[in-house]
Amino acid sequence: MAISILYLNLPSGEFEFMVLMIFGLAILSYLLGSIPTAIWYGETYHGIDIRKHGSGNAGATNTFRVLGKKAGSIVLFVDSLKGFIATGLSAILFYFHLIDWQTCVTLKILFGFLAIIGHLLPVFCDFRGGKGVATTLGMVLALHPQAAMVGICVFLIVFTISKYVSLGSMIASIVFSLLLIFGVFGQEIPLLVYFGLFIACLVIFMHRGNIMRIFQGTENRMYLIPRKKQS
Repeated sequence: MAISILYLNLPSGEFEFMVLMIFGLAILSYLLGSIPTAIWYGETYHGIDIRKHGSGNAGATNTFRVLGKKAGSIVLFVDSLKGFIATGLSAILFYFHLIDWQTCVTLKILFGFLAIIGHLLPVFCDFRGGKGVATTLGMVLALHPQAAMVGICVFLIVFTISKYVSLGSMIASIVFSLLLIFGVFGQEIPLLVYFGLFIACLVIFMHRGNIMRIFQGTENRMYLIPRKKQS
C-alpha cells in the first residue's frame, strides 16, 4: 500500500490514529461486503436459501432467476451499494487531511477489494457468497464513473444480444480494463490500471464454470423483457 512518505513524518499520535483509522475502515469494508443480501432477502421474504435454488449462487443474477424482478433489483442495488460505500470510505481520511489524493485512490482500491472479498467469502454465512459482480460494479462506479458507465453500456449490449449475464459481465470487465490501459479518459494512476487488469481476471476466474457452460450450450439465459408464455 503506497502511503505517502509525507505521513511518516506526522507526530506519533497522529500517525498512530491514521493507521488505526485505516485498519478500522478496512475491517468495516470487509463487513459491508459480507452482508449476504440475496441470502437474507430470500430467507426473510420467501423462506428459502437462494443457494439451494437455481445456479446455487448467492447473487443478484440468481435472485432474478429464482425470485423475480423485484427481489433481483433490490439485491443488485444493495450489493452494488456495498462496493460503492466501502470504496468511498477512504474519503473520510482525505477529508480530514490525513492522506493525500494518491493515497486516497490506493485506499479506495484496498477498501473496495475487501468489500468484494467479503461478498465472495462472507463471514455472516459460512464464507459462501456470490461472484462479486454487483459489488465490483459499485466499486468501479466509485473509482472511475466514466469507465464504469461505458462498461455498463457494453454489458447491456452484450446481454441483450446473447441473453447471457455472465458473458456481459466478463466482456464489460475487459472493456473497463482496456479503457484504463489506453487512457481513454486521460492518464491514469498506474495502480488503477493494474487494478483494472486484476478485476478483469477476477471476474473471468469467478465465471470459469459459466464459460464452460456457454461453450457446451447449457448456460442459463435471461431476458430483459420476459418472453410471452405460449398458451
